[in-house]
Amino acid sequence: MQTKPLILTIKSRDGIIFTGTVKTVTSNNDKGRFDVLSYHANFISLIKDYIEYITIDDKKSTIQIRDAVMHVDSNKVDVFMGI
Repeated sequence: MQTKPLILTIKSRDGIIFTGTVKTVTSNNDKGRFDVLSYHANFISLIKDYIEYITIDDKKSTIQIRDAVMHVDSNKVDVFMGI
């Protein structure tokens, strides 16, 4: 199966922090650390501590957070901070 990039959007109350195409998204919830990869199952979760992502050109970025909601649907990952 060919890998399809994820479209990641991270939003706060002040606006969009990041939007772009990424290879992976990593975060933490009450169950522990988890990764979102291409063709991941659709889900919604409260997340905490951080959001980490690797862009198509292999640049790794980490954003520290307190609490947020992550919604994954059809290779789109939306993160809403400051809930």
